[in-house]
Amino acid sequence: MNGKHQPIHGAFWMLTAGLAFAVVNSVTQIATIKFGLTSTTVALIQYAVAIVVILPYLKTLGIRRSLRTQHFGWHVFRVFLAVIGIQLWLWALAYPVPIWQGIALLMTSPLFATVGSGLILKEKVGIARWGATLTGFIGAMIILEPWAEDFSWATLLPVGAAFFWACYSLMVKKLSSVDNPSTMVVYLLLLITPFNLLLAIPEWQTPVGGTLWVLLIAAGAMTALAQWSIVKAYSVSDASFVQPFDHAKLPLNVLAGWMVFGWVPPGRLWLGAIIIILSVAFITQWEAKKSHVEIKTA
Repeated sequence: MNGKHQPIHGAFWMLTAGLAFAVVNSVTQIATIKFGLTSTTVALIQYAVAIVVILPYLKTLGIRRSLRTQHFGWHVFRVFLAVIGIQLWLWALAYPVPIWQGIALLMTSPLFATVGSGLILKEKVGIARWGATLTGFIGAMIILEPWAEDFSWATLLPVGAAFFWACYSLMVKKLSSVDNPSTMVVYLLLLITPFNLLLAIPEWQTPVGGTLWVLLIAAGAMTALAQWSIVKAYSVSDASFVQPFDHAKLPLNVLAGWMVFGWVPPGRLWLGAIIIILSVAFITQWEAKKSHVEIKTA
């Protein structure tokens, strides 16, 4: 719980993160689609630049102190899950999967996390949350339309990314009881580049041209801004308040996709997205109420 809840600042930082991610996604698709760069190459350069940009923030956390942990192996596995999610997402963007479809399907991640909390962490989920989760996946099916003749298996890549990021979130939840938040952040940022390097080496492409390098550096800088903005949002406002503002990434990415590639989403996107958003919002509020009750009875 924050010492001082600042709703305007929290909303501002979460919207800033959404806007930054929209820019990153569009730049990534330009680099992969128009310049033909492999998604693994983009990921390596993007996150390497992000680490350089966010290094001053890392220093404020106290890197040596943050590196102290008795669960190094679990942190490595946690970051591995995050990297797989990143690679699947960038692969989807490079395919290309239209950004409106990818972002909407990516929003199913909290639904996967709910399933995992019940099956893996053995938490009591309850009928209401199971119902909201099932409803959310119905929304995803409306967007995917797997029964349509023009269905492509590539559209499942964002769903795969959402699954691995949900697994990553569950690992964070499990490790947060034994390690500090700063340890989570430092290990994520330090380990992500070596993993990306291993995946990029087999199909490495050296970016050619100043324009491409400017795009990749901009993507890295905006990635750092997005990550920092999320941390800032949760540090100045209650999680239950700022979480709904994360849904703004959908219209922001739809707008970016339309401006850059002329992609116009069909009507089913908004129906499916509304169902997913309402399901995630219900689960978020349910979690907030449950934690509030636990605090009061503790």
